[in-house]
Amino acid sequence: MTQILVHEVGPRDGLQAEAQVVPTETKLDWLRRLVASGVDIVQVGSFVHPQKVPQMADTDALFLALSQAKRPGDATLSGLVLNEKGLERGLACGVEMYCMGVSASETHSRKNTGMGTDDATRRIIVTALEAVKAGREVQVSVQSAFGCGFEGAIPEERVMGIVTAYFEAGLTAVSLADTAGHAHPAQVARYVGHILTMNPTARVTAHIHNTYGVGMANVYAALEAGATSIEASFGGLGGCPFTKVAAGNVATEDFVHALQRNGHRPDIKLDALIGVARDVASFFVRDLPGCVYKIGPIAPSA
Repeated sequence: MTQILVHEVGPRDGLQAEAQVVPTETKLDWLRRLVASGVDIVQVGSFVHPQKVPQMADTDALFLALSQAKRPGDATLSGLVLNEKGLERGLACGVEMYCMGVSASETHSRKNTGMGTDDATRRIIVTALEAVKAGREVQVSVQSAFGCGFEGAIPEERVMGIVTAYFEAGLTAVSLADTAGHAHPAQVARYVGHILTMNPTARVTAHIHNTYGVGMANVYAALEAGATSIEASFGGLGGCPFTKVAAGNVATEDFVHALQRNGHRPDIKLDALIGVARDVASFFVRDLPGCVYKIGPIAPSA
């Protein structure tokens, strides 16, 4: 494994399914600490209709506040967009990296975007190319890549067909999202390897949910197969509100703790990540799925 990028998605994927809306100032406090923690990318929010996902109603304001106060070395600010309107909003408020994707599950795609997979793929590619034209970094994803709570197994060729469409459009930063948490390590390794065989210059990200308790195993399977970036959420919070079973992500602080135990990414301030996870748990008045924020990290060897 070479340099491993850490993409913190808690402010978006972690919060989107929560009924209790977090005040903007509270979010900004968490975000500022995450942005300065040494992680590479922080996903500030998503540009969706506030009636569908009320927790994301202040995404534009958050980006404006953070982009105006950025310092050298701060994390890249990413945002999730689903369509052209989201791109327009993002361009107006300081999004640096656009994350957009398509579900390989027809059912999940329609619940999430109101479109089938084929129509969504065409639309997302057009939107992604507009972002590239505007000089922004773009990552495209395949959601429900490893299975779907509604449909069960998703054919591998369907997933790779979407990836092929991305590559043909010149989009080579690809995320495989385990939206339903159905992935297992051998499958993750095979899919990542398949993509890198198709395009050895591709940058592969893994977005892993821990629905069935194999999240960290899947993360390491992705890394060992050649993925270079992992998306994780503070405290392991999160889950797609439009999938059948919304369950948490791999916890960012757990993942960073594991990396640092192996000598990777000592530059990331683990205590900062733990502090945010503890504050998020305190805000929601419940334990989050993560481990390290509750029991503390293992001290580095002398």
